[in-house]
Amino acid sequence: MNHPMFEPIVTDRLVIRSFVPSDVESLLARRNDPHVARYQNWEYPFPRSQAEAIVESLVEMEGPTDAEWWMASVCDRLTGEVLGDLATELTWSGRSAEVGYNIDHRHWGKGYAAEATHALVNYLFEVTGVTRVFGMLHPDNIASAMVLERSGLVFEGHTKLSYWDVEGPSDDWIYGTTDEEWRRWRDRKRIPPRTVRLVPVSTDNAGSVARLVTHRSQRRYVAPVRASYMDALFPKRVDGAPVVPIMRAIEADDELVGFVMLAATTEHHPEPFLWRFLIDRMHQRRGIGTLAMAAVVDERRALGDSTIITSWTEGKGSPSPFFVGLGFVPTERLIDGEVEARLTL
Repeated sequence: MNHPMFEPIVTDRLVIRSFVPSDVESLLARRNDPHVARYQNWEYPFPRSQAEAIVESLVEMEGPTDAEWWMASVCDRLTGEVLGDLATELTWSGRSAEVGYNIDHRHWGKGYAAEATHALVNYLFEVTGVTRVFGMLHPDNIASAMVLERSGLVFEGHTKLSYWDVEGPSDDWIYGTTDEEWRRWRDRKRIPPRTVRLVPVSTDNAGSVARLVTHRSQRRYVAPVRASYMDALFPKRVDGAPVVPIMRAIEADDELVGFVMLAATTEHHPEPFLWRFLIDRMHQRRGIGTLAMAAVVDERRALGDSTIITSWTEGKGSPSPFFVGLGFVPTERLIDGEVEARLTL
C-alpha cells in the first residue's frame, strides 16, 4: 500500500512535523530523562550514537511506512520549541497502526500528549486509511491511559508479564479502536443537553443502563453498573444494619447517559450516602454530571434530607475536584481508605 508524504499537522497549540537533523538533542534529552524513560523499553542511559542513528533514519523517511517505526516531532505552535514526539508503526500492509508518544516531563499536565495523539489518530484514519489504531502501556501509567482514552481508544485487554521496560518485565494494557468506532467517538455529542433528569432503574431499562461504561482508567474510582447491581442485591451492613440502595438512571434529552446509586436515609443511617455516580464515556465533558447532581440534590431535599455524604479515592483522574467544586467538604474521616465529604443542601 502506498502512503502519502507526511505534511505537518497544525492543531490549536501544536505543530506536528517530520524530524530534522537538529532534533537529535531534544530526542536524546527525553530518552535520558528518568521521568520519560520510566515504563519504556529503550536502552537507559540512551547513547548519543543511537539517537543520531534514529534521527538520520527518520530524516530519510517520507512518513508512516509499513513494518517500520516512524516518528514526528511535537512542537509549540508559537515558539517552535520541541515538546516531544509521536511514533507509529503500520502493519498488515498499512491496515493497522500502533501509536506511541513522549512529552518532555517539564510540559506534562498541559494536555499536549492528548492533543498530539488525537491529531495523529485522526491522520491515520483520515489520510493513511488504516482500519485499526492501537496502543499499549504499563497498567500503572494512568496518565498514558487517559491520553489514549481522550483520543477515542478503548481498553481491550490486560496481558501478564508481556512487556519489558527499563525496570524489568511488566504487564501490559492494550487499547484500540476501529475506523467505525473512532468515527462514532469523533461525532459524539459535545454540547450540554437541554434537559437532565433522574428515572428509576426498572426491568425495562436495566439492561441498557448496565451497558453504560466509564473509561477504563476511571474504574479505580467508580465500579461498573453491573457491580453496582450486585452491591444493591446484597447490600453491605453499616453501623449494624444493611444499607438501603436507591438506583436511578440519568437521562439527558431522553437518552440514557449515566447511573447514580445512593444509600437511603434510615433509622440507622441518618444521612443519604452517594454510593455510585457514573457518566458514560461517550457523554462526558458535556456538563451532565453537574446537572445530574443538581437533580439528586433536588430529590433528596424534597424527601427532607439536609445533607448528602460521599467518599472518593485520591489520585490521577480522581473525582475529588468535581465533588469539591459542587460544595462537598471533606470531614477528615476515612471510609475504607477513602476521603469522606459532606454536602449541605
